[in-house]
Amino acid sequence: MAGAPSKTLMDFFQQPAAKRLKRVSSPPLSSSLNDAATITTDQKRRMEFNKALAISKRNLKLCSDKVSQSIAAGSGYVKLEELLVEETWSEVLSGELQKPYAKKLGEFLESEICNGSTPIYPPQHLIFNALNTTPFDRVKAVIIGQDPYHGPGQAMGLSFSVPDGVKVPSSLVNIYKELQKDLGCSIPSNGNLERWAMQGVLLLNAVLTVRHHQANSHAKKGWEQFTDAVIGAISQNRSGVVFLLWGNYAQAKSRLIDESKHHILKSAHPSGLSANRGFFGCRHFSRTNEILEKMGISSIDWQL
Repeated sequence: MAGAPSKTLMDFFQQPAAKRLKRVSSPPLSSSLNDAATITTDQKRRMEFNKALAISKRNLKLCSDKVSQSIAAGSGYVKLEELLVEETWSEVLSGELQKPYAKKLGEFLESEICNGSTPIYPPQHLIFNALNTTPFDRVKAVIIGQDPYHGPGQAMGLSFSVPDGVKVPSSLVNIYKELQKDLGCSIPSNGNLERWAMQGVLLLNAVLTVRHHQANSHAKKGWEQFTDAVIGAISQNRSGVVFLLWGNYAQAKSRLIDESKHHILKSAHPSGLSANRGFFGCRHFSRTNEILEKMGISSIDWQL
């Protein structure tokens, strides 16, 4: 023991005292974890939205550039497969736009756009806007429309949606009324539904183009087969997606959906002619969120 340093009474108490001081200065563990969890949830929602916004902007620019380059080259038409730029959809629909029906559809559209005297809506760069804005792996809900609005400046490639500054169509007015009754959402001054699309709501029309002031003018040209393939791909390769089918036309698509894997909500169409026959009071927006939350999927913020 000779040569070992001698310890005083203070030596024995110094180290534990320092440890005790450190413990007292730290916040309670459970409180720290709860705060971190709350921040993470909020941050995650914002991060998801910002990522979706970036993807949408990138895809929109890619399509716009392709159309501009085509016009500059003297053609003015871009092949359909070149306008579907969202990689997740290109993969899951691989080969679909090379099928004979799609080739015929492309030839029809090229003739309509390049040789026809009637404007075609939406503009080419927005034809696949629904798919280019809502990636396949992010789809949480699907709202199916029939064909694009056929007035100037209305169609933007998202079902029921119109760009900022365009008068809100009557069907969308009724959608907003139901949202207000269902979730207490304030009624927006515009009809732009991009915020829904970026949160995973696929706003899909069955027909993706139309002639100026001629409703259903591009029906039965091949679009229905393509958008049926879109619905079928979701049904087969995803699970837990909520399909909002408003009106008989949309409800006919239920044949494409595996109800053992997905959720189908049906009601009357929100148009002025039928909204009072079952659309009002359907509570599809709150029901969608309840379904998503039960599956542990983040809900949709329907407020615009």
